[in-house]
Order: sequence, then C-alpha cells, then structure tokens
Amino acid sequence: MATKDATLPQFEATALDLIPKVASAARGTFRTHKTKKVQWRIVQLRKLYWAIEDFRPRLIAALMHDLHKSVFEAVLTEIDWLLKDCMFMIKHLNDFTKDEKLGSPAVPITYSMMNFRTRKEPLGAVLIIGPYNYPLQLLLAPLIGAIGAGCTAVLKPSELTTACAMVVKEMVETRLDRSAFAVVNGAIPETNALLAEKWDKIFFTGSDVVGKIVAKKAAETLTPVCLELGGKNPAFVTKNANLALAARRLLWGKTHNSGQVCMSQNYVLIDKQVVPAFTKFLKVAYKDMFPDGAKASPDLGRIVNARHFHRIKKMLDDTKGKIVMGGEVDEAELYIEPTAVLVNSTDDSMIKEESFGPIFALYPVNSLDEALNVAASVHRTPLSLYTFGSKSENERVLNEMTSGGATLNDSFFHGSVNTVPFGGVGDSGWGSYRGKASFDCFTHFRTIAETPSWADKILRVRYMPYDMSKMRLLARLTAPKPNFDRSGSIVRGFSYWVKLIFGLGASSAKGALFRWLLLLAVNYVLKASLAAR
Repeated sequence: MATKDATLPQFEATALDLIPKVASAARGTFRTHKTKKVQWRIVQLRKLYWAIEDFRPRLIAALMHDLHKSVFEAVLTEIDWLLKDCMFMIKHLNDFTKDEKLGSPAVPITYSMMNFRTRKEPLGAVLIIGPYNYPLQLLLAPLIGAIGAGCTAVLKPSELTTACAMVVKEMVETRLDRSAFAVVNGAIPETNALLAEKWDKIFFTGSDVVGKIVAKKAAETLTPVCLELGGKNPAFVTKNANLALAARRLLWGKTHNSGQVCMSQNYVLIDKQVVPAFTKFLKVAYKDMFPDGAKASPDLGRIVNARHFHRIKKMLDDTKGKIVMGGEVDEAELYIEPTAVLVNSTDDSMIKEESFGPIFALYPVNSLDEALNVAASVHRTPLSLYTFGSKSENERVLNEMTSGGATLNDSFFHGSVNTVPFGGVGDSGWGSYRGKASFDCFTHFRTIAETPSWADKILRVRYMPYDMSKMRLLARLTAPKPNFDRSGSIVRGFSYWVKLIFGLGASSAKGALFRWLLLLAVNYVLKASLAAR
C-alpha cells in the first residue's frame, strides 16, 4: 500500500452526541425554503465544482493512500467524472425544474381547461451513505443530484477509505453552505446513529447485507430509499463470440480498480468448445496490459484492507477449480493478481461468493440454454450482465435474463457514462440515478390542477343532488369505448374501416383519388337507397 502522506489529515470519527444536531440542522435549513431557489442550487453546484478542482491534488493523494488508485483512474473515474456531473446539472437545471404541462393522453380534453401540470419539488433532508471502492464518485454524484433537486444533505463516507473521508469532510464543509450540507465520519455506531434520525430519503451504496439493514430501518419511519447494491454478475461467451476481444474486455473489467467494481463479472459462462482458445487469449491480454507483470504495474490498484484481502484470498484457497491465469497474492502489499479459475460446479467458492476483486471463474457449458439456467440459479437479478455472441444470442440473453443493466460485447460500458441512468433491480438494488435520473431521485413529482371559476357550470354534475342522466352524458364525453370483445379480440366496426380507408395513401395522389372515388360510390349508394324508398 501507499505510504502515509503527511499532508492528509488523520481520520477522526464524528462525536455521537453531535449527530442528532447535524440531522436537525439539515431538516431546519430545508424548512427555511432557501434550497428551493434554483439560483441557490446553481451557486452550490458551482462551488462544488471549484472545490473538487481546487482539492484535486489532495483527492488524488487520498485515493492513492486508501486504494493505491493510479492518477489515471483517479482522474477518469472520480474527479473528472464529478466535474462533468456538476457541469451537466448546472447546464440543465433550469429545464429540469420547470413545471411540465399535462395534456393528452393523460388529461382528457374535457378537463384541458384545468391547467394540469407536474411540479418538481425537493424531497427534503436526505442521507447519503457511500462505499469504499469509488469513495468520491459514489458519494458525491448523489450529492450533485440532491443539490440540483433542492435538498439538504448529510454525507456518510466509508470508514474504510479514511483519507478520502477526511478530505471530503473538509472540502464540503468549507466550500458549501454549511447549514445545508454536512459530513459525518465513523463506522457502525455513527451509521446507526444516522439511521435513527428521520430523513426524507436515504441513498445507500454498498453490500446487500448492509442494504437490508438500511431498508429495514428506513421502513420504521416510512422513509424512501435508493439502494445501489451488488450482485454475482454473469458474463456469457458463446462459440460465436470474438474470443480475443471478449478476453481483453472482460480482463479489463476485472483489473480496473483492482476488480473492486460492483458491475464487474463474477463468473463467465463459456461454451466448453472454446475454453482453450479463450484461456489463451486471456493470457495474451494479460501480457499486453502487464508486460512486466501485474505486481510491477503502476496502474493496478490494491485491495482496500486486510479483511477484504483475506476474504478474496479465501475464495482462491477454497476453490476446487484450476487456476488458468494469475494466482499470486502478497498480503504485505494487499496485492492479488488478476486471476481466472476454471471450475466445474456452481457450488464452487468462486461462483457462490461475490469476489469484488480481481478474480473470476470460468464455467464451461454445453449450450446457451444451460448457461441461462445456471445464471438464473446463481442470482436471479444481478446488477449487470455481459454477453458476447451473435446478435440473436445476445438478444436472447437480454430477453431471458433480468439485470439492473447490461452491456453487449464489452465490460460494464452501460455504467461508464455519467449522464445515463444507472441502478439495480430486485436483489441488486432499488431506484436509479446519474444525469437527470439523479435529479429525479431526490424529487417529488407533484401533480397540480388549477380549476377556473367559470368552469363550475361544466362541473355541475358532481354536486348533490346527483343526476344520473348528467353522469351518463359526462361518461360519453370522457370514457373511451373498447374496440375489443370479451375474448380480447379486436372488433372492426364502421369507424375502423373509415379510418383505414382514409389513412390509405395519405400523402399520395393515388390515395386522394381513391378516397374521392369512394365518396362518390358511397353517395351513389345512399341516393339509390333513398330513391328506392
């Protein structure tokens, strides 16, 4: 791991007796309504942008200290990501906050004069709990959404990335409105104290084990939650895949941030016919990425702490499979080499456990049918899935497997753009954020109707004494008529044929001539019918 940096502050937990006061201050500031002013929000976002920029050297140093994260990854996935997030929210916030008029088809024409609209209102005081793997991005990106929405917020960074936690606390509390935003540092006692407070929303990123605790505690006060969890993510590789490309891209997914990525694949379901070729391409990709070996690379991070190092190492120790790439570990450096293990059972430690590190399993299958059955049995709703195959095979995987997100022919690209919605489903999470979705995450969409005084004559039907004849008239004006029978079959009545005929060749001269001749024919038939009478 990196050596201690004297410029980084020592970790200090927030006093437990201060936490209720911090939460109360956030609630109290929201009640002043100042956060509802769009210009105030924009100013806070601008301040956050320059805070991140000004703290850049210390943030990079903190990431190196906590995760041995290279400058390249620190800038690409943490600092510049957040700067782009700020700019996106600043640029679009005025549009995001505008009322949206509700018209057809949501509002029947009968009620169009009521000025139905959706108003975007902040939820209130929110709690944001961040993880250790991206200690800046996954903590501050939700904050950007909360600021944009007009909420106050208390942040709880991960206690496993101590340097980042302390730098973030100083940055947020010295640059933003301190009455609206605060940072609480600590571990389980401090988190429990925060969860004991009443919030208007809780945003949590982390493990499903802790996610269940957060959801259960939030339910006691009917507090909505956004849970960004993990999952034993599958990758599918068929015999029709570009094996060299699949190997390179999947290996990247397990080396980026030393595999401490909630979206990276936990195991690869691969057609057994191509296992030897795929393994060969994995080794070629490894050599290309790490010409001097992974341990000597300045780009490969380290495991966050000894506990997680031993958790990942135990998966390798317990496997009954064969290591086909990598396998070296060094506890002194918290180093685990990017490792692929060929296994033959879903009960193997490499599949049963979520690695959250630079190791993954290869599980040979006889067919895509078998691969889909295995994936469904391991984790029904993973956070992500990846599929490398023909277009029809990839489409089948998408149709038959549910996941929070998916990438075809690559590794977690669906989660690599900061303006695209991201979130889990089922056991891998609830809710989404990023881009406009971050604003929506902390916003209440309030339906407003405005009834003009002159409309009372039209609305007279609602007043007592009730008149069924007026209600029937109202129903004829507002209730749509079914175009199907009780068996669910379409009934093609007179209006259907009229619409069909008049829709034929709408933009062509031949279509116009056809409709004109048809009208002449109808007119002739009507006249003949009247003459016969």
